[in-house]
Amino acid sequence: MMIFWQAFIHSLKLPKKHSVFQLNRVGMDIVVFYLFILIGIVSLPTLIEFLFDNNGLTAHMNIVFKLIYFFIFSYLPLTIIVFLLLSLIAYIGLGMTRFLKRKLHYSILWKMSAFISTIPFLLYTFISLFHPLDDRWLFILIPYTLFFLVKIITIYPKRAT
Repeated sequence: MMIFWQAFIHSLKLPKKHSVFQLNRVGMDIVVFYLFILIGIVSLPTLIEFLFDNNGLTAHMNIVFKLIYFFIFSYLPLTIIVFLLLSLIAYIGLGMTRFLKRKLHYSILWKMSAFISTIPFLLYTFISLFHPLDDRWLFILIPYTLFFLVKIITIYPKRAT
């Protein structure tokens, strides 16, 4: 549990050099689990709204079925979309590393993209607790992540030619 807390603290400090290198040492399995937790936190306002909704399709469902329905039709699609977007962002970052003549692998860019997304996810969650937001607002994550990914790429030294 401590590794997740340290990853969270370092992801809030990005793009500082020390945080970048600390997060670079985190294993990919920890990063994926960290993202599942983060997406779970992002989904909390939707889950709360869903559980207490007394109108519509799920009004007469048992709470267990509401949770299953939420997982299948909200959490799972959001998770798939987030993972695909982070993969696309890391792929774009790979092109940026070649343009900036840095030597970085796709896996490092993917990890950094995942950790950079912490602040936009938390901001989205905080706002959606007070004002319902559509999940499409999470697409604001793309320019934010790309901007900070470029800043992180420039931290690494240039390739020796």
